[in-house]
Amino acid sequence: MRGITASMNVLSVPIKPKEILLLEENRLPAEEQNCKTPHLFSYPAQSNFSGTKYPLSWIQDIKSGKLCPIKIPGKWFILLDAASYVSSSPLDLGVHQADFIPISFYKIFGFPTGLGALLVNNRVAPLLRKTYFGGGTAAAYLAGEDFYFPRKSIAERFEDGTVSFLDIIALKHGFDVLEKLTGGMEKIKQHTFALAHYTYTVLSTLKYANGAPVVRIYSDTDFSNPDVQGPIINFNVLDENGEVIGFSQVDKMASLYNIHIRTGCFCNTGACQMHLGISNEDIQRNLQAGHVCGDDIDLVDGRPTGSVRISFGYMSSFEDAQTFLKFIIATRLSKLDTEIPFQSSVTKLTTESVPDDHPSFNNADKLSPIPHILDRELRNNSSATKMTVNWQPPEAEAESIRAAVSETTVPTCRRGGKPITVTNIYLYPIKSCSAFEVTEWPVGNQGLLYDRNWMVVNQNGVCMTQKQEPRLCLVNPSIDLKKNVMVIQAEGMDPISVSLEENTGKDAVICESKVCSHRVKTYDCGERIADWFSLFLGRPCRLIRQSSDMRNRSHQKNTKGLASATNISLSLVNEAQYLLINVASILQLKEHISARLEEPLEIEELIRRFRANIVISAPESFEEEEWAEISIGALRFQVVGPCSRCQIICIDQQSGERNKEFLQSLSAARGRKTNFGIYLMNQPFRSSFPDILSVGSQVLPVLKENTEIQPPTSSEEKCSG
Repeated sequence: MRGITASMNVLSVPIKPKEILLLEENRLPAEEQNCKTPHLFSYPAQSNFSGTKYPLSWIQDIKSGKLCPIKIPGKWFILLDAASYVSSSPLDLGVHQADFIPISFYKIFGFPTGLGALLVNNRVAPLLRKTYFGGGTAAAYLAGEDFYFPRKSIAERFEDGTVSFLDIIALKHGFDVLEKLTGGMEKIKQHTFALAHYTYTVLSTLKYANGAPVVRIYSDTDFSNPDVQGPIINFNVLDENGEVIGFSQVDKMASLYNIHIRTGCFCNTGACQMHLGISNEDIQRNLQAGHVCGDDIDLVDGRPTGSVRISFGYMSSFEDAQTFLKFIIATRLSKLDTEIPFQSSVTKLTTESVPDDHPSFNNADKLSPIPHILDRELRNNSSATKMTVNWQPPEAEAESIRAAVSETTVPTCRRGGKPITVTNIYLYPIKSCSAFEVTEWPVGNQGLLYDRNWMVVNQNGVCMTQKQEPRLCLVNPSIDLKKNVMVIQAEGMDPISVSLEENTGKDAVICESKVCSHRVKTYDCGERIADWFSLFLGRPCRLIRQSSDMRNRSHQKNTKGLASATNISLSLVNEAQYLLINVASILQLKEHISARLEEPLEIEELIRRFRANIVISAPESFEEEEWAEISIGALRFQVVGPCSRCQIICIDQQSGERNKEFLQSLSAARGRKTNFGIYLMNQPFRSSFPDILSVGSQVLPVLKENTEIQPPTSSEEKCSG
């Protein structure tokens, strides 16, 4: 609206809610109240951020002149944004006579999406003017002359083109069913508020053992009156030191419990700034730091960029509220009183005593503060195949290369000068399928050769991952470079092979797919392989391969420091060309998870869960997070950031079984994030030798404060293979 008014040279003035209470001082003299210059006052009936309900009495008070938003004579019209309000509260337009009321049917029913309405009071309809017209809105017009006569009805005049009549037909059935199931909007209002009041009260009482609150709730009310508070709770989760845990981590954890929450600023920057204390300068600095609306950058310099929101509708139940509260308690509660996480001390939660006669706690005894973990699920995971791996690093191969690097590039945390070496190399030819382990492998311009060149898509062409289909991890692809084929195997299925040669013929079916919101051009691998995957997964799906003429998908993250001449391209990966993890970090995490599971855990299983390309053996755990660059032989890599983990690490890569304890343990261990491993982009040295990545090669890191590294001479390149 501000953009439209500015283009018309019309003044637009923002007003904070608390300023409305002072507007009586702006009341105009009686002689100026007869001015007819039109003004528009817009405000929400209910904040979609905090659920605060603003007085509907403002409508009449401003129209009558009792309240005056600004000291300018004129006639005031009111736009009441009721989209959030009418989803759970009745609105009588006969009493509260706003002139314009936008509403959303989606927020009322949950279906159909994208369908809403602008209610216009017939008294002000003649004031509305259109600057264009579309099909169906004209009573008559001429193609060769500037002649246009609009339809008489305001609805017909403003509804250009074909309306969504199929969705509109569904609205009557929606209202009928809503009335039949609930008894009307007033009952929905009382029901949803009771759930919000109960949840708010319990959340407010949750404390760590040191007395620190578990959540910080952003609200203008105490949730005591449904006339001033809607069924929305906005908050951030805190650790025991009072530091905010990023909303993206909370969202990932909630997904493990099948809970859907909204995160960010909810397209309400004003409320977000007011409640979180974010200044205008902070918004601009966050943008420069790479944060944009809708991304998962939840903390910048330790300060939150958004929050978490839960809301209740007519279909919500008391059990839903309890499920959410149990999730908060389970994820912030340490199973072992003596457990000492290796980054943040997560201590036990307590709940303050609440009077037995409190109306919101009649069923509070159902709320158990003890997280219930299915032991049988954990034991089932122990059936995974165990592999014995020798983690002793080989002797240093490239002492001459090390000499070419400044001593300042050697991490100060390295003990006894022990070298860092590559212990494992994995590629994943088919996205989200099993790993293919190698001892050495060629490096291409997108990463390891053939890494994530293929992916499985559903019948709508959407990429399938282990999040939707855990059995993908049971598909084992392997690459035979000599025979130039990829062989795909799975239990109970005959092996099937796919040529590594690209199908560039006329019969190739070219299609577009999406990988993490990025469009990629692919081609279909044919009916034979599609039938194989469909049979194994039990659903229609196809195998597609990235087309070579679309392998320049640019990296979306900050790649500061990469040479401008470097042509960075990605395969079907989510973030970067390579993912690196450290054995020392795995070992420390293994101890933490084993303690929570109360049973031993194989390190090989953990390594496979984190699905890295490069596994290294460094002396210190998590020292890799302090690196800016690394070199491995003749290869040079830029560290582009940490890997924020999702629920895929909860899937046993040998059995396909889920266990949410793994992401919870990582969250508890890392304090406020689910980061594990680092992303790398390749910066190859100018070399006449082929780029080969080998197990046993030495890793030479550069700390973040050091950015220069000298390439070795050609004689030194030979040492690393």
